Amino acid sequence: MRIVYIAEIVGKAGIWCVKQGLPELKKSEKPDLVIANGDGTTGGAGLGRQHAGYLRKLGIDVITGGDSIFFKKDLVEGMDTVPYVLRPANFPLQSPGRGWRFAQAGRERVAVVSMLGQAGFSRVHGDNPFAALHPLCDRLRQETPYIIVDFHAAATAEKQAFFRHADGRVSAVIGSHGRVQTADPSILSNGCGVITDAGRTGSLDSVGGTDPEVHIREYLSRMPDWSKDAWTRPALQGVVIDLDDSGKTAAIRSFSHDCGEPPQQDRV
Repeated sequence: MRIVYIAEIVGKAGIWCVKQGLPELKKSEKPDLVIANGDGTTGGAGLGRQHAGYLRKLGIDVITGGDSIFFKKDLVEGMDTVPYVLRPANFPLQSPGRGWRFAQAGRERVAVVSMLGQAGFSRVHGDNPFAALHPLCDRLRQETPYIIVDFHAAATAEKQAFFRHADGRVSAVIGSHGRVQTADPSILSNGCGVITDAGRTGSLDSVGGTDPEVHIREYLSRMPDWSKDAWTRPALQGVVIDLDDSGKTAAIRSFSHDCGEPPQQDRV
């Protein structure tokens, strides 16, 4: 089985990259399932309902979230009607939506899980992901050996510890939130495929996919502002994961596809 994971989609440039690059990626890789992180899709922070639906139409099967998943009210109010969008599974039970789902991949079912780390988030906090993982995996493994976890975390040390905590229980753990692709895709001793950060889909000549000048002003003034998209050097990034029949990772590799220069009308 082959899974394609598209790294965090950031802003309009990220959406454009999916529109331009995903058809060719599907043609070349022939994935059984496409997962993407959408935590920065709408305005660089959060995911709007219309954007969620559009990404689904473009061919993404499951969209994972992160610390910003509840930033857009229109999605939150109708989250139960968009089951392909996941908020972190270690959020409280009272949170809208759900943190995992089964997705059909050919003749098999794949469990896709979203988890949020503990370090570095000031506006939102989830339950301990280490404590939450094992009982959830025990439940999911009764239905399928294929379990993919998106671990949205800020601290590299927390990601590395979580990878080893998950090894032998899940098929792969993909790190997100850093928006910088790391050069360490690997398979742990018990067959769990991991990467510290899958990167971002959107402008690479930017600060996390948004305009650098805005962030410079933010550091000078202490006033947060994610309002301006960046468009320079747009790219589609992510990882390709091959799973064997037992649910272990047989191969994992990252990709970064240059999407070319977008026409002016697409930047509006």
